[in-house]
Amino acid sequence: MKVKVNQEACIGCGACTAICDAVFEMNDEGLSTAKVETVEEANAQEVRDAADSCPTGAIVTE
Repeated sequence: MKVKVNQEACIGCGACTAICDAVFEMNDEGLSTAKVETVEEANAQEVRDAADSCPTGAIVTE
């Protein structure tokens, strides 16, 4: 699975980092970014949960 965060949609609520800090982190602007482009299988469900929890739908998975 691939993941990215749409910086224009992100509001920096931090839900994704609370759910899966192995993949998501907050940048200097206070917005979420993905630490990796390709998600390991061990983190895949947490990434899906983070995407589902994002209030703006900024997390995109493929």
